[in-house]
Order: sequence, then C-alpha cells, then structure tokens
Amino acid sequence: MIERVRAVLVTEHDTMLVIRRTKPGVPVYWVLPGGGVEAEDESREAALHREIHEEIAGKADIVRLLHTMESDDERQLFYLTRIATWSFDDRSGPEFSAQGRGEYALEEVPLTMEGIDSVDLKPEEITHVLRGALGDGSLSDAAPA
Repeated sequence: MIERVRAVLVTEHDTMLVIRRTKPGVPVYWVLPGGGVEAEDESREAALHREIHEEIAGKADIVRLLHTMESDDERQLFYLTRIATWSFDDRSGPEFSAQGRGEYALEEVPLTMEGIDSVDLKPEEITHVLRGALGDGSLSDAAPA
C-alpha cells in the first residue's frame, strides 16, 4: 500500500499554507504540502519533515495526526503542524523540475470557513475535515503559543 503524508501548516498569522496547482487543461486546484513515504524514511513523521523541507524549505512542528484517508491501494495521513519560517524560492523537491507537471505556487489561506471555502482543496475530504475542526475548535492546539 502506498503511504502519503500531508501537512496542515498553520502559521503565526492563523493562515494555512497551501500549494496552488496549475496544469494545462485542468481547473486550478490546491493541495497541502507533502508526498510519499519512502523506504529510507525512518518514520511517517520523518517523511513529513523531509517533504516540508523539499517543497517549501521550511521546518514545522508536528502537533498531532489530524486525519487518515484510506483506499484499497493508498493511505494518506494528514498532520496538524505549526510553521514559522519557510522559503518557497529555496524549494528542492524533484517535482518542481519535472517537465509537464505544471505550476506550483505557495499561498497563505486564512484558517477560517471563508478561507477554506475560497480554494478548491484536494482531496475534497480534507476540506470537510478542516471545516469540522474549525467548527468544533479542535485546530486551536496549532495556534501559536
């Protein structure tokens, strides 16, 4: 089974970092930073730190596992994290140089119902999870100290 890790990256400004994906012939959509767990990763959390470093040259503190999605052949783990610094210009992931992958743009989205509803975040299930967590206050443990 393929495992992927994704980060809900909460900033000190109560925003969430998302990547806007633009591909020829496909409507624009947004994803959370992350990617596949590789054999050399010591753990899922190590894979998440590696992916955050590759995709946004950032370092995040993992708060907790927020949600797991599973299908017959894939498991995606979504972690709630806090992040203070990042540099999209210094990203190093292999996907950024691959031909035909389209464009990647890092954006900050307000961590509010309106903010979440303003983007077409994929997979759709995580949008529902985030809306529910905002509604019940369970994202508050990612707020800056």
